[in-house]
Amino acid sequence: MTSCRLGVTCPTHCPHALPTALPTRTAMSTSLLLELLFNSVQLALTLYLVAVGVTLVFGVMNLVNLSQGSMFMLGGYFSAAAMDWTGSWVDGAAIGLVAVGVVGALIEFFVVRNLYHRNHLDQVLATFGLMLFFNEIVVIVWGREPLFLATPPGLGGSIHLAPGFFYPAYRLAISGTALVAGLLLYLLITRTRVGMLIRAGAEQRRLIEAFGVNIRLLYTLVFSLGALLAGLGGVMTAPLLPVQTGVGDSILIEVLVVIIIGGLGSLRGALVASLSVGLFEVFGHLLLPIYLGPTTGNALASMSIYIAMAAVLVWRPTGLFRSI
Repeated sequence: MTSCRLGVTCPTHCPHALPTALPTRTAMSTSLLLELLFNSVQLALTLYLVAVGVTLVFGVMNLVNLSQGSMFMLGGYFSAAAMDWTGSWVDGAAIGLVAVGVVGALIEFFVVRNLYHRNHLDQVLATFGLMLFFNEIVVIVWGREPLFLATPPGLGGSIHLAPGFFYPAYRLAISGTALVAGLLLYLLITRTRVGMLIRAGAEQRRLIEAFGVNIRLLYTLVFSLGALLAGLGGVMTAPLLPVQTGVGDSILIEVLVVIIIGGLGSLRGALVASLSVGLFEVFGHLLLPIYLGPTTGNALASMSIYIAMAAVLVWRPTGLFRSI
């Protein structure tokens, strides 16, 4: 076990864990650089799954949602419970995702629907309260001991990608799943009637209501979709990160950085910013201590994404890309 940058205790194969012994400048091998690159992409795409739900909800509903980290956490818990019940990793993951989507729809119906005409501060306080609520709920139901999920059958080994470089198959599966989910979301938004209504609802809510569109149902679907994407991130990382209360809170902090850099409500910005943050996180925490010394390097590495966020805000206060 080792300490994770996300603030939890995790296995050594966690994508966020740091090497126990940092390499020297001369010992930096090609295989290590490739591993860092693949790890940064995997971390970035995991952040993207959570961030894209937050930015989609904001872009369409003008709602600041801080409960998305809880959906990430619930994805892990629901899938773990379903896997114990069904004995199947795939069935358990599917049931867990459906459960998270249902929870998202219930949150929108009973809580979020009352916040659309409130200011953003009220929305932040309400959804932050939801985050605390779900953290306590999982303690009551599952306790405080972390859960560890097995790697899906057939994905426990490594794949030979380059001479002398082997990479875990399951981490590649996480990246591939996130890319497919992002592509399907893009096609949904840009190529379907539902996507057309979502884009119209983001710009002209009253107009599409006048055409007879059930905007409340549309908003419920959008919020549920955002929760499902975060839940997918939680399900996919459950074999790497321990499933425990508050595991989504640390993810949420980095997700907020991603959203601010990419631009509130921008799906393309969420992807670009996620990749940037992933590179900063993984390479910064390894390389800066080597070149600047452990004390200064670790301090700057911890601040690197926030420094990048501040620089973007000075240059473009609304983020890199515009909404939707």
